Amino acid sequence: MNKASLLVISAFLLPVLFSSHSLIAQTKEKAKSPRRAATPPPTKPPLVPADISVIPEGSESLEIFLLMGQSNMKGRGVMPEEPLRDPRIVMMHKPTDGWYLARHPLHLVGNPETFEGHDNAGVGPGLAFAETLLKHRPNVRVALVPCAVGGTRIGSWAKGARLYEEAIRKAKLALEAGPEGKTRIAGALWLQGESDAREERIPLYADALSDLVKNLRSDLEIEDLPFLVSTIGEMRADAELRKSINEILLDLPNRIPGTAAVDARELKGHIGDFVHMDTPTQNEIGRRFARLYLKLPKTRKSH
Repeated sequence: MNKASLLVISAFLLPVLFSSHSLIAQTKEKAKSPRRAATPPPTKPPLVPADISVIPEGSESLEIFLLMGQSNMKGRGVMPEEPLRDPRIVMMHKPTDGWYLARHPLHLVGNPETFEGHDNAGVGPGLAFAETLLKHRPNVRVALVPCAVGGTRIGSWAKGARLYEEAIRKAKLALEAGPEGKTRIAGALWLQGESDAREERIPLYADALSDLVKNLRSDLEIEDLPFLVSTIGEMRADAELRKSINEILLDLPNRIPGTAAVDARELKGHIGDFVHMDTPTQNEIGRRFARLYLKLPKTRKSH
């Protein structure tokens, strides 16, 4: 084979080989990254309106709980085919502040009549928390106030930041809407930390979390407001930074009285992306939230 022939063959093969190498590299890179997983949309509208100014028969008080954090509090788990419709559990519709019987997704942003405009919200821990709480306190009505927003850092929940101020506004609105003398803000649940699992942010997390608890208690005028946190998922191979966040979350009860921490580190179920917890995991975290809450002293302040 002469030199000219070799040059022609090389000119043909080199781009093919380069392209193949590039494709293999891209495939390996995709395999390393968590794949996107879709949450099926909500079905069987509409939301059923609820009047929280009156207490249903069999209930004696209205207990308000704030659901705060990022996407795992919002929830991405697959929703059950039949929605819950228990008059003892109500939810504030996130965009409109209207009240409805609670069902998944608690963080619905779509139209309450048609669900049009919904996002990827699914099953979070809030509903399982309420159902478990009612098994032990059947004489209360539980009002869930969804506040979580996916992808948010704890700095987004600092006093003066929009999400923090919205949570305070919604809590006070719920308190005023309930029956006088029988309504109280009973606690806040926190599931967040993935967005702060960065080397430069971890040293700031403990103080930011403490400030959040103190500010909530001050602005809601409940000095012993129960504040419960849960560990974040450690499903990914590169979970070392998340483990550091979890150590801070688990240490909260040692630093601030009236707080509690769910240890869910052994729960590895996810929706396929190694980030967002699946429905069984979310339900278990909700149950653990409730069991820890029941062990905390009961606050007295009510409206």
